[in-house]
Amino acid sequence: MAGISLSFFSPSIQTYSFSRSPIRRRKNNRKLKPSTFLCFAAPPSSEQRVDLDDRKKKTERGKKEIWKVFDWVMIDEIGLEMISIALPAVLALAADPLASLVDTAFVGHLGSTELAAVGVSVSVFNLVSKLLNVPLLNITTSFVAEQQALEKKENKVADESSDEGERRKYLPAVSTSLALAAGIGFVELVTLALGSGFLMDVVGIPIDSPMRVPAQQFLTLRAYGAPPIVLALAAQGTFRGFKDTKTPLYAVGIGNLVNAILDAILIFILGLGVQGAAIATVTSEYLIAFILLWKLNQQVVIVSPGIIGTEITKYLKSGGLLIGRTIAVLLTMTLATSLAARQGPVQMAAHQICLQVWLAVSLLNDALALAAQAMLASEYTKSNYRQSRIIVQRVLQIGGITGIGLAFVLFFGFESFALIFTNDTQVLEISKSGLWFVTISQPINAIAFVIDGLYYGVSDFAYAAYSMFFVGLVSCIFLFLVAPHFGLNGVWLGLVLFMSLRSLAGVYRLGTKSEPWNLIWSDSDTDIKES
Repeated sequence: MAGISLSFFSPSIQTYSFSRSPIRRRKNNRKLKPSTFLCFAAPPSSEQRVDLDDRKKKTERGKKEIWKVFDWVMIDEIGLEMISIALPAVLALAADPLASLVDTAFVGHLGSTELAAVGVSVSVFNLVSKLLNVPLLNITTSFVAEQQALEKKENKVADESSDEGERRKYLPAVSTSLALAAGIGFVELVTLALGSGFLMDVVGIPIDSPMRVPAQQFLTLRAYGAPPIVLALAAQGTFRGFKDTKTPLYAVGIGNLVNAILDAILIFILGLGVQGAAIATVTSEYLIAFILLWKLNQQVVIVSPGIIGTEITKYLKSGGLLIGRTIAVLLTMTLATSLAARQGPVQMAAHQICLQVWLAVSLLNDALALAAQAMLASEYTKSNYRQSRIIVQRVLQIGGITGIGLAFVLFFGFESFALIFTNDTQVLEISKSGLWFVTISQPINAIAFVIDGLYYGVSDFAYAAYSMFFVGLVSCIFLFLVAPHFGLNGVWLGLVLFMSLRSLAGVYRLGTKSEPWNLIWSDSDTDIKES
């Protein structure tokens, strides 16, 4: 049998020479040398088998760990949906600041007094409107997403004879939100129009100041834009609940374009000055509200009998919590600005540059938060807890990566951004000291903002409010104690602490087993994603 190969019949056959020295096992059926013979190899011992199994397990574990790294940055179907919602939202959120910059540019050509007057009036208007409008926007997004999910769940088996394209949805949350928006808008109109003089006194603009007359005129006219602004925000919240951020983008884009055109006509051609700027802004706000309500009426029954009763109560309860939360945020930010102003005009200007850059880049995080809010509210309402868990994980991953990316962009491009606001060398030099504040805080800000969206997605409004009260109190105490001794560095350190505590409070809440998060992290859940 010297010239015959048996490796074809059994892999456990080795080839030996007459001297008993082993040679390589062959992988094919080549002829053997005449001086060789064949024998069956002894099977591996149990210890050898255990060793092989251990090596295989370690190899598999290593592969899994490697793939976990890729899973952490994975953009799957949920991540893509989140990004598709967030990108149009970023553009819509950026449209308002850009419109304000256009207004500022036009008014700035009238003179420094007019520019300062408009700046004061816009600050007062935003302070009053933000207090009520932002909570309504967030609540509307969550409640509309929840009701739409319930409607889909109840009407899963639809009547094939019915035309879904023609049938408008009946969602009481939409009617309730619009009714509250109309009421809030009217209250803001009366408050700003009749109380403009009092508000000028509050912000420290005396009667004999050259800014007093143009500022009061602008605020009085601007007040008539309060009702359409609140109605437009309620409509935007509804579209966000539908996961539609493109329609608000179109409406806001058209409105701001009209605003820029009217600014040029009313301010310079007709010579209306500051009043022309206010009229242009108010006109564009009515146009935006009209477009949004017109598009919304094609999809939803706007006026329904479900406005009264439990819907109003639910809105008021949640709205009260978020108004308190907004006050806590505004007080902390206002205190930081006030302490920065005490350092002097140059230091205050540097602080404003850092703050404006800081707020501008946060728009992307805001957009991610609203995308997560709408998606989580929908899946959580349908009891798709596994899907909800994936949404939570994915938005934290994308938010963290976004924050790190923004930190790198700002670290290397901060000086270029600062030149947009001023060319004063002294201000620019001081603002550079805030580079670390702006850069380091970006990943922290990203986590804090996206966790806000997760709070709202499961209607965890109570914890969102109470945790902010605590965070704001601790941050304000820190600012009072540190800022007088360390100047702007103390102010910026206080703001970093403020955002860090927000993030820590959010991470702690996500890890708790209390309601509603216990359902999301539970083992027993619904795995099927509703279409």
